Amino acid sequence: MIISEGKGLELEITYLKETTSTHKVLVEGIQSGIFKAPLALSADIQTSGVGSRDNSWQGGDGNLFLSFALKGDKLPADLPKNSLSIYFSYLMKETLSEFGSNLFLKWPNDFYLGDKKIGGTITKALKDDIVVCSMGINLKSSPENFQIIDINIDKILLIESFFLKLKEDILWKKIFRKYKVEFSKSQRFLYYDEIRKEKVSLKDAKLLKDGSIELNGREVYSLR
Repeated sequence: MIISEGKGLELEITYLKETTSTHKVLVEGIQSGIFKAPLALSADIQTSGVGSRDNSWQGGDGNLFLSFALKGDKLPADLPKNSLSIYFSYLMKETLSEFGSNLFLKWPNDFYLGDKKIGGTITKALKDDIVVCSMGINLKSSPENFQIIDINIDKILLIESFFLKLKEDILWKKIFRKYKVEFSKSQRFLYYDEIRKEKVSLKDAKLLKDGSIELNGREVYSLR
């Protein structure tokens, strides 16, 4: 299927029954020259998915497993690379909200309902100004201590709606204004500090204009 209505992004979506990891398959395919951006992969079942900090993200039929590759020149001109995960995640959050979900985006890349995680985003920058983004969301089932989304939505409809929103080329400053209001919901959680190798509170974190945070006297970035 090809998303090509209107101007801007034209992107082909390939739907797979099962794969190890849409993220790994797409990254390796781009790096080897088998695939060329822009394109997207989605699978019904993912057996060896990748989550934040290389944790696994797996799940059964019906959940969202989506990866896509874009060229940097197709993204908004004001979008900082440090903010890619927030940008893509917030567009997905808005898409799901339009279908009635009450989820929110926990800084920088996790989808939450209340105190439970329902999904997340990882982003990887490749050579030749190519960005790969992967999302996993529990639409139908979830592992222990996680949650499923609060609406019943067709996965293909969700994917197509998300890419149509991405085609709108919404500026980062507009997304940031909205996310800045929502950021307070993140401040009651902990964040894994990659440098300190420990979880720290986001209670006193300050969201900066490029999507990073000021925490304990230093700026913290995340491309996850």
